[in-house]
Amino acid sequence: MHYQTFDTLSQQRATLHQKVALNTGIQLASWSNQCDQIKVLSDHHTLSLYTHGGYQSFQKRHGGWQNGGGPDKLCIMPKDVESHWDIRGPLSFVHLYCTQQHLRHIGEQIWDRSPAELSLVETSFQRDDRVTALYRHFLLSYDWLDNANQLALSSASSLLLTHLIQHYSQVTWRLPTVTGGLSPYVLRNICDYIDAHLAEPLTLTVLAQEAALSEYHFARMFSASMSIPPHHYVMQRRLQRAKQLLATSQYSMTDIAYQCGFSSASHLSQRFKRDTGVTPTVFRQQR
Repeated sequence: MHYQTFDTLSQQRATLHQKVALNTGIQLASWSNQCDQIKVLSDHHTLSLYTHGGYQSFQKRHGGWQNGGGPDKLCIMPKDVESHWDIRGPLSFVHLYCTQQHLRHIGEQIWDRSPAELSLVETSFQRDDRVTALYRHFLLSYDWLDNANQLALSSASSLLLTHLIQHYSQVTWRLPTVTGGLSPYVLRNICDYIDAHLAEPLTLTVLAQEAALSEYHFARMFSASMSIPPHHYVMQRRLQRAKQLLATSQYSMTDIAYQCGFSSASHLSQRFKRDTGVTPTVFRQQR
């Protein structure tokens, strides 16, 4: 997927720290910038959250240059809407890039509606606790380069787009109520599918398709059945598989990491220690 705002920043003074393309085509990028002037006009939507600094960030409005930046401030740059920015001091921010089709897909899946034109409202320097929580608890807390985190990142991205449609678009749709969990048959099939595909970067889209449900309904029904969200369950299964292989096989750490869906032995080690308190090597020695 090609995103014009990403290309624009790449040609300016902005420094790219990290980026990731999710399986859905949505992209995330972590940037910093200062002493720069930027014009944004693209054929896609950009959601920006300031993570550090930004106090001297200005946007050109009808009445002149407007200031209001700072940590956890939200900006939305809709497709086909031109905006001008003057970054006069240090700023760190994370962008989420998505297309009109991504928004329409969410609308069709959750509400079974597809308006002729689903437009976002241009937003500058807004504080939104829901967006901040999704960014800081998910997008900024997970290693983007580790395939094992694709499910958490894709889930958070879907929640962000759902929130944008509800609160920053021209439609007034209420979220449908989801009651009850998955049927025992579907739940068993999903759990079996997860165990059989732990080596792969599982996503919410893939799991929802296996259950023949929308991502929205699947995530909530799975959570109702298992008392934890899908991405937590999948990570538990990855770590359980790693423990089993560490205790019963002579596979190298790299082989075990790949078999459990981690991108490298270091990614496995970091997550394993975070959850168990010991490294995989120590865990193996203790068996």
